[in-house]
Amino acid sequence: MSVKNVTTVEKNQVKLELVIAKADFDVAVTKAFKKNAAKITVPGFRKGKAPRGIIEKMYGKGVFYEDALNDILPDQLTSAIEEAKLEVVSRPEIEVGDINDDGVEITAIYFVKPEVTLKSYKGLKATKTVKAVTDEDVEHEISHARERASRMVEVEREASLGDFATIDYLGTVDGVAFDGGKAEGHKLELGSGAFIPGFEDQIVGHKVGESFDVNVKFPEEYHAEDLKGKDAVFAVKLHKLEVKELPALDDEFAKDVSEFDTLAEYTADVKANIEKRYADMAENDVETQLKLALIDNVEADIPECMFENEIEHMIEDYSYRMQSQGISLDMYMKYTGMTIDNLKEQFKPQAETQVKLQLALEKIVEVEALTATDEEVEAEYAKLADAYKLDVEKIRAAVAADVVKRDIAVNKAVNLIKDNAKVTTKAAEEKAPAKKTTSTAKKTTSTTTKKTTTAKKETEKAEEKAPAKKTTSTAKKTTSTTTKKTTTTAKKTTTTAKKTTTKKAADKAE
Repeated sequence: MSVKNVTTVEKNQVKLELVIAKADFDVAVTKAFKKNAAKITVPGFRKGKAPRGIIEKMYGKGVFYEDALNDILPDQLTSAIEEAKLEVVSRPEIEVGDINDDGVEITAIYFVKPEVTLKSYKGLKATKTVKAVTDEDVEHEISHARERASRMVEVEREASLGDFATIDYLGTVDGVAFDGGKAEGHKLELGSGAFIPGFEDQIVGHKVGESFDVNVKFPEEYHAEDLKGKDAVFAVKLHKLEVKELPALDDEFAKDVSEFDTLAEYTADVKANIEKRYADMAENDVETQLKLALIDNVEADIPECMFENEIEHMIEDYSYRMQSQGISLDMYMKYTGMTIDNLKEQFKPQAETQVKLQLALEKIVEVEALTATDEEVEAEYAKLADAYKLDVEKIRAAVAADVVKRDIAVNKAVNLIKDNAKVTTKAAEEKAPAKKTTSTAKKTTSTTTKKTTTAKKETEKAEEKAPAKKTTSTAKKTTSTTTKKTTTTAKKTTTTAKKTTTKKAADKAE
């Protein structure tokens, strides 16, 4: 392969002209013949047994050229790009010229990385807002630990809000059963709002072993068209009632949930962890502010294809993460009514920010001559191997050393910006305290056996948000809640998509 010429078509777009050597092309054509010969039928020969010359005479000399080019062109273009020292940022527009005794003439048009000017990257300003840890923060954290350490205890009495009821149910509309309206052995927290309005309230007061009807009306905004606004009757049988028993808040609890021997030590550790979390949040916020300030200082004529490529990467990353949770991208779009164009539009602002940020950081790497040492590269491989619980060699095979070096250099650019920034620190404004209810952390272990008021129960639920709905039963609430959660996930993934190339490659190595 030889590069004949490189010319600028327009700003950030170049025409790369190259010639694939005849010997290399002949090898590719032979490979294409061997690959396709078995599929070709020629009169007078058994299928797959006709000589290459006969096939070319019958179908034309160029019968194998397309497959040969598809096989050889990617590597030839890569070599040509390296020889021409181009930083391409798009797929090529290919034109095949003459194929003769000198070889194959190829013309490829690429968009290339734009020239970037940074007005400033030192002395950028940011404000660090430090949030103080309150007693309520500590109590809230400990209350979650108590929830995780709780156990379910069966009770023999009338059902109350806050109980966990195991039920069978069969729903009908005008005496006819409907899809999704039947379940057996379903566990439901009464008062959680997991089912449509009125369902859970009508279980209250019943005892284990009782069968009864629950009369409800499906909401007008219900997702199933044939059930919207309809009156329904659910035949319910109550099999079991349970209550959640929280452990006592004492030294034994501390030993069970931590490495500490006393509640005082455990509480101090919880506070220290929250302080660290708040400090990390403040640092991350400062870094975000500085990155946005850096982007404002970027001057570049960025090809649109760079934004489009980043959007594609973000959607691919989002799809990969949803699949790891058992949800395909097609299922998500069907469920939410979104289209691929809607999703692209949703990711567009983040993609534009990410592309500009990457260009700015790479420019700093260039200006400051930032590099990664061999020791730093090895340390990064070890770190990735530990994070993904994989052998270092497997990570090394999945992630090229040049990619690791580039990411390390970019991270050094981020640190350089932070080290040279003008950061003002201030305390976070304290919110007006909410009306106090009895703190979860102060409750006794008799919570499950004592009767708790509905108001108190509702306050506790407000503090620990109900878990996502676990089934798709028609008896449950409309999909609006789930749709909101899924959309939020999409937004969170937009942030998550800001991964280094190294980590993306390591993800695929798993």
